[in-house]
Amino acid sequence: TTENQIAFSRQAYNDVVLGLNTRIETFPSNLIATNFGFHAAEYFKGAAEDQAVPKVDLSMNAPRA
Repeated sequence: TTENQIAFSRQAYNDVVLGLNTRIETFPSNLIATNFGFHAAEYFKGAAEDQAVPKVDLSMNAPRA
């Protein structure tokens, strides 16, 4: 469930960024965006090491720390 929540949040953020970038580039809002210094936002991308699935051992024979 945590991975699903993260994926949902990332998608929601990227949807907002897409909407912002589209409005900045389309007429007539691009005239206002240019005058007020708005610029295109970057999409969220996780680092490659953050996307790796961790290995979890839930066996009863796991050594205790």
